[in-house]
Amino acid sequence: MNASLRALFSMIVVFAMCVPIAPAYAQDDSAGAQTDAAGADPKPPAPEPEPLPPGSSENFMIAAANPWAAKAGLKVLKDGGSAVDAAIATQMVLTLVEPQSSGIGGGAFMLHYNAAEKSLVAYDGRETAPAGVRANLFYKPGGELMSFYEAVVGGRAVGVPGVLRMLEMAHQKHGNLRWSELFDPAIKLAEKGFPVSERLHELLLRDQELRNQSDAQAFFYPKDGAPRQVDENLQNFELAETFRAIASDGADAFYRGDIAAAIVSLVQGHENTGFLSMKDMALYKAKVREPVCRAYRSYRLCGMPPPTSGGLTTLQIMALLEQFEMSEVEPGSAEAVHLISEASRLAYADRALYMADPDFIKVPGKKLLETSYIFERGDLISETRSMGKAKAGVVPEEETRYSPDLSPELPSTTHFTIVDGEGNVVTMTSSIENTFGSRLMVKGFFLNNQLTDFSFTPRRDGKLIANRIQPGKRPRSSMSPMIAFDGRYWGGPFLFALGSPGGSRIINYVTKTMVAMLDWGLPPADAVALPHHSNRNGVTELEAETAAADLLVELEELGHRVKVRDLNSGLHVIKKVKGGYMGGADPRREGVVLGELD
Repeated sequence: MNASLRALFSMIVVFAMCVPIAPAYAQDDSAGAQTDAAGADPKPPAPEPEPLPPGSSENFMIAAANPWAAKAGLKVLKDGGSAVDAAIATQMVLTLVEPQSSGIGGGAFMLHYNAAEKSLVAYDGRETAPAGVRANLFYKPGGELMSFYEAVVGGRAVGVPGVLRMLEMAHQKHGNLRWSELFDPAIKLAEKGFPVSERLHELLLRDQELRNQSDAQAFFYPKDGAPRQVDENLQNFELAETFRAIASDGADAFYRGDIAAAIVSLVQGHENTGFLSMKDMALYKAKVREPVCRAYRSYRLCGMPPPTSGGLTTLQIMALLEQFEMSEVEPGSAEAVHLISEASRLAYADRALYMADPDFIKVPGKKLLETSYIFERGDLISETRSMGKAKAGVVPEEETRYSPDLSPELPSTTHFTIVDGEGNVVTMTSSIENTFGSRLMVKGFFLNNQLTDFSFTPRRDGKLIANRIQPGKRPRSSMSPMIAFDGRYWGGPFLFALGSPGGSRIINYVTKTMVAMLDWGLPPADAVALPHHSNRNGVTELEAETAAADLLVELEELGHRVKVRDLNSGLHVIKKVKGGYMGGADPRREGVVLGELD
């Protein structure tokens, strides 16, 4: 970036950290009001409103990963439910129809925007490590580290599920409808049955671990080990009973009593024994945290704070890109991929070293987003040559005592975005971690394997790792629900909300989509569908069978190591437009966008 642009940029940058958006001051419109006093000319007729484009909705909208789940959320919105009400109904149906990705046996992060108060809150429903875990959880008896799947399958990697406590907490604050009625769509669908989707069938066909677990084998492979077929009607009566108990008695029905006992018995009784206890279940608490926010050009971007790395890392990448004229860069070009990849290298390097559960370590979030620090890091980006593997930046000495983390964080997650009739917004990412989680099925749902999101080893190169496993700790995540507001300062109007599944690539998917919407002016559906690229401070990955794959040679000439591969996201976006809302659902999965006319 040239000196004059740097000077201009320095003058306009405004930085603010993790505080809720303050209510806007009330405006007095009386001075500009028109009256039809005697003798005054009548007001001209109001112009006809422009029709909303296809895929839009005037009053409320939901974008979710499965049509059945989106329909359940939409019905709640039509019945006068809040965005949180719709989120509960949506998550329950996803537990049933998309069991490979999320559910009540896992955890979630949710941003909630209250339109009337102009306030933003982050809800943390991340799983916690049981009290009985030790630093050597993923070591074999001889001292060798387990492989990923040796650790995943069974009870060892199961953390205390958090999504139900989180949703209950949010509902107590923001719910319009009764808790119990929000479970009705999932209960009815579980008893009536739903057609197995092609995606679910393919994942059942490919999974080599699931069919070896007795409950899952009996449910999903009932005939000679063959998986449930596409369009086969699948009923889940056990899950319906579980939902009835939770609908009647609240989240306590899950965290105490028969359901909790069944979970603990399965985890502790598996040959790959876990340490989850009844006390761990009973003591779990969801948390309210302050979002992380930063200005980007004429907008304000807000995300989830740690223990997910998603908000801070995404904001770092966007801040680094603000130093370049991205609006003049062609969408999907080698130049665009190069700049986003180089900024990502720097942010992911910081992520690996500094980000973990803030209740256990001091995360230097403010420093990582400071303008001076961003400029210092941005100087490492060349527009003509890749830097290769980046090193983490230097923050105050007391923050550099850790060693970088290499936890795998594989993708199997879901995301949905909801705007209700009052303009309140929920953007929520939910996960059981790996596909079908731990592969342990109990009471009709799967248990997570989120403890593998911790570093497998507590030390590296003689230093502790910030994201090491500790009793009661929440593993670092990459889940990145984000909300953008129009205007750099607090109180600007809601612009859009989004998020995605995708493991540690979530940050790349969300960043690309925000750049596409903010800098390139693409509508949500086009921004979501734009070919993916990913760099997590290593290889630059390009989405196979898209135009991105054609950039391989150009990027190699810029010094990138390049790999073409599948990059399967699940982005869901809702944007405020004139007269209503416009949405985008990722064509790579089976999600949909629905509004009041659907």
